[in-house]
Amino acid sequence: MKAFITVFGKDRPGIIAETSGLLARHKVNVEDISQTIMQGNFAMIMFVSLDGADVSLADLAEECSTLGEKTGTEIFVRQEDVYRAMHRV
Repeated sequence: MKAFITVFGKDRPGIIAETSGLLARHKVNVEDISQTIMQGNFAMIMFVSLDGADVSLADLAEECSTLGEKTGTEIFVRQEDVYRAMHRV
């Protein structure tokens, strides 16, 4: 299963390390990543694969949300199929 993970928050050191560390612990593979700083705000989109992961999408989303609360960021996890379905004609 593939998913998008988005991370938003005030820029500070460690955001990428915290997020990717959580993913690595669960064997979630980051296939693509884009990040930018906009007027002091951090924004990142990750495209990930959960094919070899030891966590479900729902549990990963919950852990990411909890991490976001602890670190002052907003982290959202969405299944790729949701986006594909929205753009079908």
